[in-house]
Amino acid sequence: MIFDVDGTLVDSNDAHASAWIDALKEFGFSDVPYETVREMIGMGGDKILPALTGLAEHEERAERLLERRKEIFLGQYLPHLKAFPMARELVERIKLEGMLAVVASSANKKELQPLLRLARVDELMDATTSSDDADESKPDPDIVQAAVRRTGLAAAQLIMIGDTPYDVTAAKGAGVPIIAVRCGGWDDRDLSGAVAVYDDPEDLLEKFEMSHLARPK
Repeated sequence: MIFDVDGTLVDSNDAHASAWIDALKEFGFSDVPYETVREMIGMGGDKILPALTGLAEHEERAERLLERRKEIFLGQYLPHLKAFPMARELVERIKLEGMLAVVASSANKKELQPLLRLARVDELMDATTSSDDADESKPDPDIVQAAVRRTGLAAAQLIMIGDTPYDVTAAKGAGVPIIAVRCGGWDDRDLSGAVAVYDDPEDLLEKFEMSHLARPK
C-alpha cells in the first residue's frame, strides 16, 4: 500500500496553501489568489513556484522563497494540524493484513517526517519517498515510481491512496491503481480515474472488507 500524506492522512492542504500565500507576499507576489494556490496543493514546489511566479526553481530568489515557505509551514502551521480520524488505525489494519506500507509524498523530507509523527504512523511505515527522491513531483509519476522500487514489487501488486487529482495522475502514470479520498478537498469528478473514492481514512476503514484492500474470500 502506497500512502500519500498531506490531505490523505493529515488535514494539511489548507495550511500548505496559506504558507505559500504568506511566503509569496513576503517576496512581492501579493496578487496571487488563495484559491489559485489551493488548487495546486498536491504538486511539489518545483511545479507550484514557476506556475505562480515565473521564477525558475534554481534561481537564487526562488530557492529563498521555497525555503521561507517551508519555514512558515513548519513554524506557524504544522503545530496546529491534526491527523484525520482513524488515520493510524487504517495503517495498522494494512499492516495486520500483511501488506507493506510505503509513503509517496510531494513534501520534502523536513516536512514529511513531522507529518508522519503527527499522524502517529512514522514507525508503521516500511519505507518513505518524498520530493527529495524524485526529479519531478506529482502529477509526474517519479515519486510513485520511487515508492514502487522501494517495495521490490511490481506496480500491479500495489495500490495507492491519495486525495488529489495529481495523486491519481501520478499513480496511473506509474501503473499503480489508486483509491482516492475526498478529505483533501476534491470531489469525485476531480478524482476520476481512481478505482474507488471514500470520504476519508475512517470511511475506508469502516468499509475495508468491501474495498479493494480486502483479501479475496
